[in-house]
Amino acid sequence: MRTLDVVLSVLLVAVLGALVAVLVAAARRTRAVEERAEAAGRERAQAELAAATAQAQQQLARAEQEADQLREAAAADAAAMRSRTEAERRSLEAELARLTERRASAEGEAAAQRAEVARRADEADRRDTRLLERESRLDAEFARLTEREQSLHQRDADLAAREAEVAGAEARLVAELERVASLTAEQARAELVSSVEAQAKREAAVTVREIEREAREQGEDRARRIVTLAVQRVASEQTAESTVSVLHLPDDSMKGRIIGREGRNIRTFEAVTGVNVVIDDTPEAVLLSCFDPVRREVARRTLEALVTDGRIQPSRIEEVYEKSRLEVDARCIRAGEDAWHELGLGDVHPDLIALLGRLRYRTSYGQNVLGHLVECAHLAGVMAAELRLPIEHAKRCAVLHDVGKALTHEVEGSHALVGAEVARRYGENEDVVHAIEAHHNEVEVRTLEAVLTQASDAMSGGRPGARRESLEHYVERLERLESIALAHTGVDKVFAMQAGREVRVAVLPDVVDDIAAQVLARDIAHQIESELTYPGQIRVTVVRESRATGLAR
Repeated sequence: MRTLDVVLSVLLVAVLGALVAVLVAAARRTRAVEERAEAAGRERAQAELAAATAQAQQQLARAEQEADQLREAAAADAAAMRSRTEAERRSLEAELARLTERRASAEGEAAAQRAEVARRADEADRRDTRLLERESRLDAEFARLTEREQSLHQRDADLAAREAEVAGAEARLVAELERVASLTAEQARAELVSSVEAQAKREAAVTVREIEREAREQGEDRARRIVTLAVQRVASEQTAESTVSVLHLPDDSMKGRIIGREGRNIRTFEAVTGVNVVIDDTPEAVLLSCFDPVRREVARRTLEALVTDGRIQPSRIEEVYEKSRLEVDARCIRAGEDAWHELGLGDVHPDLIALLGRLRYRTSYGQNVLGHLVECAHLAGVMAAELRLPIEHAKRCAVLHDVGKALTHEVEGSHALVGAEVARRYGENEDVVHAIEAHHNEVEVRTLEAVLTQASDAMSGGRPGARRESLEHYVERLERLESIALAHTGVDKVFAMQAGREVRVAVLPDVVDDIAAQVLARDIAHQIESELTYPGQIRVTVVRESRATGLAR
């Protein structure tokens, strides 16, 4: 504050000095003007006096303005200095508080250190006292040990003397025993060891046989219990597969429309679908006969749509057949998804779902393959739960073990190896792949999941009413008929019809001419005679058809 007052005083003195200087200059100029006025004349002097007076007033106003500016600048500087001084004061007060606090903390630490030093000194005194007491006790213990050592030395000498006496007596006793038994000590020891060894072997053999018997009985009981529990918890329908589908008609007049003029409609339908249409005296019904269930289902839906629409003609048959085939494919995919969701399994490749759904229309020894796979998965899951194994993993192995049957018409090889390759291609775990390829012992079984897959497959197929042997042989014979015909050059489509009593072969007209068609029919008939065994006779019909289409605009 004193510095601010000094600065203000200095500024006021400077302003007053400037005013005085201005007034002095004005006075001087006034006197000069008066002198010139007296010399030049009164009027001119008065004009100069007025001008000098105005100039003096202007200078005075500028001086006052500068004085005001100086006062304002001084006040601003004073305010700034006052704020800085206040900030410095607060900083010094804060620093003083920190120093005071640090001093108090240092005094507390010093007191604590003094207390710790005192405590350590007391502890050192107590430790010295304990060490002295321990030293005295050790001295007493050393004296007792020395005395005891001397006593032990004396006892060792006595024991050595007694051992010598015992050894002599033992030697005399052994010599007497050898003389009486006519055996040396080594011979007696060997005979005793051999006797004990033989007895131990007999007891060990008896124990091993008893353990094996108990393990076998317990294992058989537990396996029987697990299988019985799995069979009880899984209930499935008996197989009643048929190779014939019945389509009901609104009236008998529809049979004539199905046959068509000169049998044109029925021939086209059989050629397109590969299904034999049986029209007999059964009222308002038509039979569709085919060993391939998928083909028969497509034909049934095709004929049903044609009957409902009423337009039955060759071009319409092909159009409706293609639409029905796509619908059956969609139903296959949906069947695969339903089966997968029923088992509660995780993610799977969509193509595997499609292959699984195709097995809905496939049978094995008369048993529906998709139903068989779902049943096997449930059985494997129950057995895995009893054996404390991963349930989902066991179900996955079981539900995919026959997936290769969906491709056996397209790929060479057994369905187990084909299915394993398909599962490996679609990213399945190696344990799942091994269970698939090993479920018919085509490779050696290495995992428990593969054993469970074999067991569930045998249980599902071996239960009463599950399979019919004759149906499977019948299907295999029809498939073999088609494969024999398809192996020849120029064959486009092959259909085994009339329950395997007729093979209808459609050839490419550009590759096979009329004479070659006759030769082809004879060659296929000879190959069937040499490779297959069948009752009755089989007719081989080769169809060569060429079409020309024109468009009228």
